[in-house]
Amino acid sequence: MRVMKGILKLGKVAGISIEVHWTFSLLLIWVIFMELKQGGSLQSALLNVVLILLLFLCVVLHELGHALTARYFHVSTKKITLLPIGGVASLEKIPEKPQQELLVAIAGPLVNIVIAFILFIFLPIQYYMSLDVANLEALLTTPGLETLLFYLWIANIMLVVFNLIPAFPMDGGRVLRALLSMFIGRLKATEIAAGIGQAIAVLFLILGLFYNPFLVLIALFIFIGAYGENQMVKQSIQLEGHLVKEAMLTRITTFHPENSLEEVIDAIIAGTEKDFVVIENDQVVGILKNHDIIKNSKDTRVPVRALMKTSFQMFDETGDLKELLPLISSQKQRFFPVINKDKRLVGAIDMTNLSEFLLFKANLIAN
Repeated sequence: MRVMKGILKLGKVAGISIEVHWTFSLLLIWVIFMELKQGGSLQSALLNVVLILLLFLCVVLHELGHALTARYFHVSTKKITLLPIGGVASLEKIPEKPQQELLVAIAGPLVNIVIAFILFIFLPIQYYMSLDVANLEALLTTPGLETLLFYLWIANIMLVVFNLIPAFPMDGGRVLRALLSMFIGRLKATEIAAGIGQAIAVLFLILGLFYNPFLVLIALFIFIGAYGENQMVKQSIQLEGHLVKEAMLTRITTFHPENSLEEVIDAIIAGTEKDFVVIENDQVVGILKNHDIIKNSKDTRVPVRALMKTSFQMFDETGDLKELLPLISSQKQRFFPVINKDKRLVGAIDMTNLSEFLLFKANLIAN
């Protein structure tokens, strides 16, 4: 396990990194606090913590269901991140074919259905359901393995129901979009699914203000996710048929590995560029990120070689601009050299320039 910038890296499963965000610890603290506040014992509080941990193991399996199904359609997944509100699988992109998106979206809830079915086989569920309210409450407030597994069974059923709510960015929103896309096209289907998602988010917000503050957080997550998904699809459609070279920066400053940081800073002050490509023997050997330039600006004698990133991605000028959008939006690298068929530098592209290209395209369409 490794801890990096508030992220606990647990390891990898099928080549996919499993990470826990630091805010997840707040959920565990809140669970213990609420249990003790309501008169529970330390034992019952620890039981709730174990339940949360097992539940999030089910969430990891849920996200792996998405990731491995997406891999079948040649879509890779970099990582799965656990947050207090659930898990997020960072898919490289969402399959655009409705049938593929439907299978990827439904794979997660199907994993929880399988888990719930296995628990149903080994637990006396029918006996629990036959008890009256008083006896069932007494049984479920008694700490024990069966009680823990019963709650886990209920939790998996709730995960299925919650995730199938037709609201982006939850699975139900993607299932709805995939089904609608088969009849009315991806753009219109996304607009409808996003609109429903935002309406549900407003409902959750109202309920959260009166009953449960946690619903406010979920409402914000749904609303922002629905809006973001709608914008992404609109932008993707605007970029259809366009090549990387149409949106790339061509008037760029390049540096040699032996140039000094002082020369780089002078170029930043004299112009508007923030990131730079490093060239040696007519080949791209690195990129200089603005963050690294500022971080090391105290010693301007440092050579570019000491600061440049040698692990980076490049794009071909004849590449599909539409395929670039999800990569440039999600990756930590926001500045990409662009090369020609001879592997020679012809320009660069970043999110700022891509956004400007999209803005002009939108204005042309509007007029």
